[in-house]
Amino acid sequence: MPRVFSGIQPTGELSIGNYFGAMQNYVKLGEQYGREAIYCIVDLHAFTNPAAYDKDLLTQRTFDAALTNMAVGLDPEKVIFFVQSHVREHTELSWIFTTQTPLGDLERMTQFKDKAGVLESIPAGLLMYPVLMAADILLYKADTIPVGEDQTQHIELTREIARRFNHTYGDTFPEPKAVYARDALRVPGVDGAGKMSKSKGNTIAILEPLDSIWAKLRPAPTDPARVRRTDPGNPDKCLIGDYHKLFSDLDTLDMIRTGCTTAGIGCVDCKKALMPGIERTLVPFQDRAAELRAHPDTVRDALAHGAQQARAIAQPIMQEVREKTGLFF
Repeated sequence: MPRVFSGIQPTGELSIGNYFGAMQNYVKLGEQYGREAIYCIVDLHAFTNPAAYDKDLLTQRTFDAALTNMAVGLDPEKVIFFVQSHVREHTELSWIFTTQTPLGDLERMTQFKDKAGVLESIPAGLLMYPVLMAADILLYKADTIPVGEDQTQHIELTREIARRFNHTYGDTFPEPKAVYARDALRVPGVDGAGKMSKSKGNTIAILEPLDSIWAKLRPAPTDPARVRRTDPGNPDKCLIGDYHKLFSDLDTLDMIRTGCTTAGIGCVDCKKALMPGIERTLVPFQDRAAELRAHPDTVRDALAHGAQQARAIAQPIMQEVREKTGLFF
């Protein structure tokens, strides 16, 4: 059976973009692969993002990221779910890979160039981020990596790192493959300006109150062709139309399409019709999150148990690496 691995950064509230783009797929793969699905809150990666890292918030954000994933259905009784820094072998393997990874390979990473281009002082951790990511994956000999398309280059580097290590020290690691879920979606930001992103401040959080969500949707842009209430529109060219496809049932989708294309309904009516679907989807997650927040040890105990399970896999693999690389033990 394939072994799945993915990491979740604790850099702020998780959004509906996170949910439809990744988290719902984590739940699905967890149901399919059970203990062979390994997920972790990659708190060490948070250090590489100067704009998002805050030492006073990291502990709470790590807890919240775990809680939110559990609230949307990730079951720590079925999968392995833990915090990255609780398994020290991640950093040990990362250092060994660092010594074998050419600087040029890292400088070519598109995400590094994009992020470094707006920084006055570039932390070395930003450059080394993909090496730690490779260690995260290969430490468990994972071969199936659910990611967004923006991570493709990092997975290719992980494959190259595995290939280089195997050539030097003998066959050890699989070359993992990226898996793009067919139902994983690029959710547009509520401002209509590209992908939903915490860094752009255009998100709808999974645990956000409904009145706050409505306050964001009410001024949100719609089909630019609808200048007047009587102008017909196209829900396929409208931000709110995109959101309906995520949240609304078929009857509502049919009503929206007919009403928009014939100017039978206005944009505010279209936005109001979206709210029941959002409520139907998010409120159960929010109720479950409230239950978990009232019993925080449920989350902490799940993460501690997950770390124990992760170490049981990681430690013998790391011991194999130590022996092959000649480390004294």
